[in-house]
Amino acid sequence: MSVEVQSQPSAEIAPKRRSAAMQSFMRVAKYTVLKVFMLMITVAVGVYLTILIANMGGYVDQILKGEIRDRIAQGLNRDPQFKAMLPEQRAEYVANEVALEEQRLGLNRPFALRSIAYLTNALQMELGRAQNMSSDSGSRQVRLIILERLAPTLLLMGFSNMFLFFGSIGIALGLSRKYGSIWDKLIVAMSPTSSAPPWFYGVFFILIFAAIFRVLPFGGMIDAPPPTNQVDYALSVIKHLILPSSAIIISAMFISIYNWRTFFLIYSSEDYVDMAKAKGLSDRDVESRYILRPTLPTIITNFGLLVITLWTGAIITETVFQWPGLGRTAYRAIGLYDTPVIVGLTIIYAYLLALTVFLLDIIYAIVDPRVKIGG
Repeated sequence: MSVEVQSQPSAEIAPKRRSAAMQSFMRVAKYTVLKVFMLMITVAVGVYLTILIANMGGYVDQILKGEIRDRIAQGLNRDPQFKAMLPEQRAEYVANEVALEEQRLGLNRPFALRSIAYLTNALQMELGRAQNMSSDSGSRQVRLIILERLAPTLLLMGFSNMFLFFGSIGIALGLSRKYGSIWDKLIVAMSPTSSAPPWFYGVFFILIFAAIFRVLPFGGMIDAPPPTNQVDYALSVIKHLILPSSAIIISAMFISIYNWRTFFLIYSSEDYVDMAKAKGLSDRDVESRYILRPTLPTIITNFGLLVITLWTGAIITETVFQWPGLGRTAYRAIGLYDTPVIVGLTIIYAYLLALTVFLLDIIYAIVDPRVKIGG
């Protein structure tokens, strides 16, 4: 009899548990679909605004058409057969050549229609062909141009920003235990130096170490001609990497340490941290359990956004050091009004940003029990 009394409540609880699990699954699924939909709308709006800005609302078309006409006219003026034509024939011939070139570049279509086509192709990752740029192999495919410049940017930005990120957190944790020390005061005093951009420090580094002492190269990524031996090639890359990475690290090191140090100080002053210290826990245990763990969502957010910035490069810094990365490619694309390359760089960044934001929401729910997806 007792067995029947115990089995009856358990039989009633099982459907309730299944119902609660189904409701939780439906809530998470609804949240995921809605989040992906909103992020796609954000990406589409951001990319379309980039298209409008890159083309100045169609004004760049007029500039390109003028450049096409001037280039064709200058080229034909060196042709003796063209000079022998009558003025009316020359004008008609130039007009036909200009029309063919505009048709090749798609400038014969209204900008409103081309902007929609740009957006559709960009969202489908069909980046198309560049108008004025090409890769080192001679290809005008935007995808190949970006892939060719991706590795140098990931090397420069990855090394510099990873060193800066983890180094700043480590030093800041140490300073949070030594508030008011000479090192803490030094970091606070040096933090305003981070107002100068990396290329500012880069110019001085080039002047000192390349022009005066001649111990490091002025710029580039590899010696010319490139070493054939793999070890010598790697050493050449490291030698060229020192100045640009140092400029990036020095420009942001002190303000980054200061920000993390202040952030950790706020959590170090909590009552539960004082209680942990009173229990006799070591500084390492206090930092890992009571300071780093509550700040983990913020650290993860900064790291996720840092990973995205690795793909964007440093436009002016790469240009100053002649570093063949995506930043310098974007600088050239802007100067040449090459809309497909600009849009290609933007769409990759937009997709990475949307994916990172989506993953961060899920990671928050894992590392922070206060956060519930779809709640």
